[in-house]
Amino acid sequence: MKVMEVRDRSEDELRESLVDLKKEAFNLRFQQATGQLENTARVRQVRRDIARVETVLRERRSAARA
Repeated sequence: MKVMEVRDRSEDELRESLVDLKKEAFNLRFQQATGQLENTARVRQVRRDIARVETVLRERRSAARA
C-alpha cells in the first residue's frame, strides 16, 4: 500500500483497513509461531502498512485541532 493510496481514503475507510491489517498481522504471527508461514516478508509489509495508516490518521487529528 502506497502513502498516496492511504491519503486518498476517508477516515472511516482508514479505520476499517486498520482493523483488517491488525487482524492480518495477528494471523501472520500465529502462522509464524506454528511454522506455517511461507511468505515471511508479508509480516514486515503489514507492519509498515499499519504504521502508514496510523500516521495519516494522527496527522488528520492534529490538523483538525489546529
